[in-house]
Formats: sequence, C-alpha cells, structure tokens
Amino acid sequence: QVQLVESGGGLVQAGGSLRLSCVASARTFSRYAMAWFRQAPGKEREIVAGVNWSGWNTYYPDSVKGRFTISRDNAKNTVYLQMNSLKPEDTAVYYCAADTARSTITTMPEDYEYWGQGTQVTVSS
Repeated sequence: QVQLVESGGGLVQAGGSLRLSCVASARTFSRYAMAWFRQAPGKEREIVAGVNWSGWNTYYPDSVKGRFTISRDNAKNTVYLQMNSLKPEDTAVYYCAADTARSTITTMPEDYEYWGQGTQVTVSS
C-alpha cells in the first residue's frame, strides 16, 4: 500500500508560479514511475507530467511543455511539479499518482494504482 500526500496548491494570477509536492509512504518509492495528473470540472483526467524511477526521463504533453517541470528526490520519497507561466486554463485539481508496476512512464490514468487526495490550483486572469 502506498499513501501519497500532496501540497502546494493555491490561487495565483496568470503568469505566476506554483510548486506542488507529493510525499510517498513506500520504502520502494525509487523503483517506480510517478506522474501528475489534473482534472478540471466536466473534463477527463489528463496527465501533465511523468517521471521514470531515476528522474532521468520525463514526459510532458504539449499543453504544458516548457512551462511545467517534474522532478523527484528519491532520498525524500518526494516528487515535485514546478509550474511556471500559469494560465487560467491550468485551473484544475492536481493529483499525484504512482505506478508501482512500472519503472518507466505511462500516460494512462488506469495504469496508476495509487493516487493522492488532490490539491486545487486556481489561476485567475
């Protein structure tokens, strides 16, 4: 069982920055891929960043590429999401997710077994 606890969400003006953090409970954290997803009202959950077990490989969809950066500190069992140049369309609940079956990144939400409780990010125009 893996517990994920997110923090760092909030309200920010367009163009601003936020940094999300997610702490995992598992001692095997360094073995598996992690990702951040988001879900806006009335929309499907979508991946915004993924990182493999080592942190050397990352994935971003075009919608956030160049603005968001995912990183991980395996010594602290923590994954981060640095979000810069935020836009109103980035407003959503952001979720941290763990894929303990794989060390490489997958973009499908159904491949992730464990999820955090979510943290709200609101970007005002």
